[in-house]
Amino acid sequence: MTSSVNALPSSPKGSRPPAPPTEKAERVVAQLLYPNQNTTPPAKTGSSPLVIAQAPEAAQPAPPANPQQPNSAAAVPPGQQPAVDESALRYFAARGDTARLQAEISRLRTLYPNWIPPADPLAVQINTDRQLENMWSLYAQSRYADVRKAIADRQATEPGWQPPADLLDRLKLAEARAGLVASSDADNHDAVIRMAADNPGLLTCSEVDILWRVAEAFARTDRQGRARDAYTYILDNCGDSSERFATAQKASELLPPDMLEDLLARERTPAGGPPEFEPLRDDIARRLVASGNTDAKIVVPEKYLTRLERLAEANGLPSDALLLGWYHYRRDNLGGAERWFRRAFNKEETASAAEGLALTLVAQKSPVEAEAVLYRWRDTSDGSKEAYLAAVANLLALEPPPVLQDDVLRRMAPVVITARNADAAQQFGWYARAMQQPQTAAEWFQAALSWKRDDEPSAYGLALTFDDLGDKAGVTQIQRAWNGRSERITRLGEPVTERGAPRRQPAIASRPNVDGARTNALAAEPPAQEAYPTARTEAPVTRIAPQPTQRAGRLPAQATTARPGQCSTTLDPRRIPPEAALARGWCLMDLNRPLEAAQSFDAAYASSSAAARSDAAYGKSLAYLRAGLTDKASVAAADSAQTNQRAVELQAAILSDRAVNAFKAGRYRETLLALDQRAQIAPEQSDLMSLRGYAHLNLGRLADATRIFQALADMGDKAGLRGLADVQAMN
Repeated sequence: MTSSVNALPSSPKGSRPPAPPTEKAERVVAQLLYPNQNTTPPAKTGSSPLVIAQAPEAAQPAPPANPQQPNSAAAVPPGQQPAVDESALRYFAARGDTARLQAEISRLRTLYPNWIPPADPLAVQINTDRQLENMWSLYAQSRYADVRKAIADRQATEPGWQPPADLLDRLKLAEARAGLVASSDADNHDAVIRMAADNPGLLTCSEVDILWRVAEAFARTDRQGRARDAYTYILDNCGDSSERFATAQKASELLPPDMLEDLLARERTPAGGPPEFEPLRDDIARRLVASGNTDAKIVVPEKYLTRLERLAEANGLPSDALLLGWYHYRRDNLGGAERWFRRAFNKEETASAAEGLALTLVAQKSPVEAEAVLYRWRDTSDGSKEAYLAAVANLLALEPPPVLQDDVLRRMAPVVITARNADAAQQFGWYARAMQQPQTAAEWFQAALSWKRDDEPSAYGLALTFDDLGDKAGVTQIQRAWNGRSERITRLGEPVTERGAPRRQPAIASRPNVDGARTNALAAEPPAQEAYPTARTEAPVTRIAPQPTQRAGRLPAQATTARPGQCSTTLDPRRIPPEAALARGWCLMDLNRPLEAAQSFDAAYASSSAAARSDAAYGKSLAYLRAGLTDKASVAAADSAQTNQRAVELQAAILSDRAVNAFKAGRYRETLLALDQRAQIAPEQSDLMSLRGYAHLNLGRLADATRIFQALADMGDKAGLRGLADVQAMN
């Protein structure tokens, strides 16, 4: 058959140059699918859809008449039965191959609309030509070269014999089909389009796989408009429900959302049943949201985002919640991201859920929980490791610095050393300085510089630490190395004038923000010894007010040994003996002058008695707690060993104060974490239970809040009744 390209009218004189072969083939395919449409190719982006004439709906569409096919319907007068080669029909009937028989009937109906198939196709007279039957058998086995050879051999022995035209047509079509499939499998999309243009018999509902491949070839070559036309042709003309569903499914993977909506609008709704593409819309929602997770510029239609949210709520699949979590995280919707990541993590604890939740918490300035969530999954992937190190760096960079337990520090430090992460090591250095451990701080700053030699903040921290340690040679060495690169390092120690009075630059530097810290490891050795702070108190965690009758958390009882008159005068406690400074501190506490008391207790540290130093640390912690300086109280509590009873009292009071402060600041997750830590060492009082309930309420955890308030109400506590009323008001 002559290529249909040759049948196109030639361009008039003065028109644009002839189109390239691929563009011509594109127009031919479009014309074959929709003969009445404008065949000018659409824009490469597919954004300008073609104006398509509505094809008549039929079980099997008829392609345009082929002028070189003498038996075509166009050559048969109306009402007259056309001459049809039914040899293939007889062969499939003889073999009992009803599937191929029905496909052949559909094909012949497409070619010859006036043809009436036999009433009983299986009763058709069986072909008695054994050689021809063998050719059909070879054809059925897709041995097309053997068919050609059998034809040639017979014509050589029987010069006047001619094979049936139907066999030749089907053979040519089968060879074209095989070539098109091979080109499609090899991703030679232009060849697919050319072959489709040369073989219009392939573009029918009986060849739906070919139509799918042609549509994909258009889509893969940035001609989504043509791909949409091919899919539309199937939905407008083909009736097989499974093929229609597969068509919409394939289109959903290749077409943009607006074109996909045009196709889905062509769905059919059976009587008493749901629309045929309804099950597919769930998968489309998942696919669209997943594509949005890899490209933050993609905007998923609201109806699909809402659909996936309803699915996640109804079915509770962690995978759906994860898709939504990453979608919101990529668009800086941290509240939505945390909600879905937490839901996914609570349903199934996986590395992806932990990583997403941790990254979100770090972005929300909650690195304490982020580190705890992700530690278990830190080595599952490079992304998890980077997210964990970011959580560590941000945790250590909190202001004011939290006082962390040994086990937390011991688990973080080896990860930083193994990863040779300069950012986290630098933060360990600043943290050690805040904990008044300059030697440890120096080791961490040195490690950071060995892994990242141009890390100026670490060099500055090391210079400050050497200055604190009195290591002038070390300071000078750093200043020489950074001369001309860092003014603050070079000028470290120079006197400055303020209101005429010379003074030194403060030794403690503010710590830089390290949101999103990432590994940048260079060749270096880890710290030579166990390099982490040794503070022994619990990690802090960081408000709708529960209206307690008294402040949540109570100070431990004071062990006062002061006598009247010991603090009636003003003096410098460093100029009196340590034992006298200790007694003066308790006296000032009785007078409710906690900051002055803290200075006296500080002076009492100079005592040679371990018991006196322990009392001084205890008193200093109480003084800072009374002054509302919880973080300083934590540091003071770790300065000297305490009895178990005192340690528990101090720790419970510190954590109670932290919970209240976090609640007031609106950091409800940190409130709950502090309360959980306190509950491990001391019973929870009713006012703290009320605080816990309101923290849950402000986080939207109504069930947890109701449970706690109900327990308080059952004990006769009025705070429980108020809380239940507040929960009801939020419903």
